Amino acid sequence: MPGHFEPLPGGGAAVALDEVEISIIRSLAVQLLELIGPGPAENAPDDPLAELFAEGPSEPPSDPVLQRLFPDAYSGPDVEASSPEQAEEQRAYSSEFRRFTENDLRAGKRENALAVIRSLDALITAGDGGAVLKLSPGESEQWLRALNDLRLAIGARLDVVDEEDTDLLYRLPDEDPRKPMVMAYLWLGGLQETLVETLMS
Repeated sequence: MPGHFEPLPGGGAAVALDEVEISIIRSLAVQLLELIGPGPAENAPDDPLAELFAEGPSEPPSDPVLQRLFPDAYSGPDVEASSPEQAEEQRAYSSEFRRFTENDLRAGKRENALAVIRSLDALITAGDGGAVLKLSPGESEQWLRALNDLRLAIGARLDVVDEEDTDLLYRLPDEDPRKPMVMAYLWLGGLQETLVETLMS
């Protein structure tokens, strides 16, 4: 079980994690939460209807990580190759779509990251160093989505766009300052892959 998820009887998944691994995942999840930011209700706690009627941003975020986590709904090579009028129309569609969906997307990503932190904190309070993390089917799905977001975030920082970029990461020399981030990216990918396999078994 070390280093990869395995199925639990009755559903869910389990993985053995040591103290360092627990600390790394928790730290990354906290950083992701900070990057995503608070929800509308946290900004306006005196108005219980604020979150219900709050509109999201209409412009894409400036941070490359947030751009990867919250991409335009209408983008890609087809849009770039279209006429200026069509491209402008697609940007307007993306803006409108973002305005009505980004708050919910952020809330979902925030909740997934919090689920990771809560489950790891429960392990930490057990006080026995390394531990076996046991997740229910619902928690497993939250973990899967959070691991995906963490990999997208790190991939954005490493400028990973496609499989060829990932292949280059394996060849980085040990003295490259990006090496620790690369190791985390690849390790999280392994965790994510075994969790997918576990949930599909």
